[in-house]
Amino acid sequence: MQIEELKQHALNIRKNILREVYNAQSGHPGGSLSAADILTVLYFEEMDITPENAGTTDRDRFVLSKGHASPLLYAVLAEKGIIPEEQLMTYRKIDSKLQGHPNMNYVSGVDMSTGSLGQGLAAADGMAIANKLQGNHHRVYVLLGDGECEEGEVWEAAMAAHHYHSDNLCAIVDHNGLQIDGKTEDVIGPDDLGDKFASFGWHVISINGHDYAQIIDAFKEAETVKGVPCVIIADTVKGKGVSFMENQAGWHGKAPNEEQMKQAMMELENK
Repeated sequence: MQIEELKQHALNIRKNILREVYNAQSGHPGGSLSAADILTVLYFEEMDITPENAGTTDRDRFVLSKGHASPLLYAVLAEKGIIPEEQLMTYRKIDSKLQGHPNMNYVSGVDMSTGSLGQGLAAADGMAIANKLQGNHHRVYVLLGDGECEEGEVWEAAMAAHHYHSDNLCAIVDHNGLQIDGKTEDVIGPDDLGDKFASFGWHVISINGHDYAQIIDAFKEAETVKGVPCVIIADTVKGKGVSFMENQAGWHGKAPNEEQMKQAMMELENK
């Protein structure tokens, strides 16, 4: 797929992220917008998931470890044709399948129920180990937040992935530098994450998480790594694409009002 096509998909996804959160007047736009380019490449260029095989394990799988970024995952699944786009407007409504955190029992294409931070890498590694035991050659991908990497369970899972030689596992860290309480470096400061993952025996790739060529190349490089798991540290901008949300921790979990929504959509239209 051409990069311009990928960018158009990402634009549609960003618009739907905002529509979901605005319509619900609840949700997490900042970290959803920051990872939109990464998941666009992952779903439209890298993984072999389709509407036809979404309900099976005979395909590549994805775990959204930072489950509060569910508006992003739902928008991607709608853009991919796996769930109806009109369903996005039920986000966080009573009796909706599109909960604030994704539930694998309700939504086609959601491979793991997530929300309690720190658990996604362990779940993804379990999938990767199971694939090897079953002779399933598909890959497993997992997206973590940089603030989430303050959780101890992340590093237990990192040790396990190296121990079991999970070279069919690729983690991506949405490294936007912000979390709900402010800058990650001021909260606990897990940097340098690349050095930390390397010390756990992982192959580390560092990229600009908004540069499509770099994202594509990183996933291709990850496929060539043998014997150890791979992590892509993707430097991103929280709230990417909306000027007043960019690099603002306050937009971690807040919905825009009507005026802000109009401005945000206008800015995206003019990109």
